[in-house]
Amino acid sequence: MTTPAPRHAPGDDGARALDVVALGESMVTFLPTRPGRLADVPSFDRAIGGAESNVACMLAAAGHRVRWVSRVGTDGFGDHLVETIGAHGVDVTRVQRDPDRPTGVYFRTAGERGTDAHEVAYYRAGSAASAMSPATVDLAAARAGRVLHLSGITAALSDGCRELLHALTAPGPGRPLVSFDVNHRPGLWRSPAGPGVLLELARAADLVFVGEDEAEQAWGVTGGPRAIRALLPEPATLVVKHGERGATVLPDAAPATSVPALHVDVTATTGAGDAFAAGFLHATLRGLPPHARLRHGHLWAAAALTTPGDLAAPPSRAHADRLAAVDDAAWGTLRLGPGWTHAEQAEEEGATP
Repeated sequence: MTTPAPRHAPGDDGARALDVVALGESMVTFLPTRPGRLADVPSFDRAIGGAESNVACMLAAAGHRVRWVSRVGTDGFGDHLVETIGAHGVDVTRVQRDPDRPTGVYFRTAGERGTDAHEVAYYRAGSAASAMSPATVDLAAARAGRVLHLSGITAALSDGCRELLHALTAPGPGRPLVSFDVNHRPGLWRSPAGPGVLLELARAADLVFVGEDEAEQAWGVTGGPRAIRALLPEPATLVVKHGERGATVLPDAAPATSVPALHVDVTATTGAGDAFAAGFLHATLRGLPPHARLRHGHLWAAAALTTPGDLAAPPSRAHADRLAAVDDAAWGTLRLGPGWTHAEQAEEEGATP
């Protein structure tokens, strides 16, 4: 199956200068140097975190032409974000600097996200990125790639951000394929409108990533991928993630395909969803079939799961292609641990079936 066509009259995607544009907020992340409560941790290591910039950095590392569109403050943290993301090979020339608003930051403990065994302290209210809107963002720059990748996190930041996502997902000439990761974060929404907004944006996208659990939490949908597809009939491609069980892709003109997740020795779960989306997009841009797209998503997620912090380097194309091509029995017995993406002989050393 080739890359699904956007809903506007198709143009010559091959003539576009960029493969992917990712739009959204990135923040400076402070990770504890040892376990414990935020009140007790004496020092932190600095990193970066942001769903869309994570996707951008991984795709750029894999050789794709990628742009990140956002806003940061004219502060040192903004400098760090732009320099770090740019160092991954991402085009950051359309990142705006805001002299009146700060760059967002957050601190977190070493526990797992999504459980009570962790703390996260966000300092992003009134951030430079929250000032994104159709009036402050160059819409043509955001639409300059074959794919525009967005997430529901951006819609939760402000009314202007929500209006921006509605503008970018609206049908019209020149619209690229719109990839949308639902990323339902209830704590970010200051009104009960969040689930409805996310549903509208998902229905307007061409490719949607959503977790089975978050579809139930946001929209009350139970019954698995078919029930979610019934709620979202519009996207050309729907990817439903089942956590440790794997993922299912439901193209609009082909049978559903499911691929189980890999066995992974987990270092940290942060950023795994972004890595999965990046791997799936990587395979989509290459025109690989649905089964291979899911396998590449799982392999890139495994890279994030075996790396501390929010951002991981993807496996090399040749290495990932070899693992993605194994038969189902071998796939089911692969086990990946820390360092597997760096070992030239990883199939024998870290991923032996």
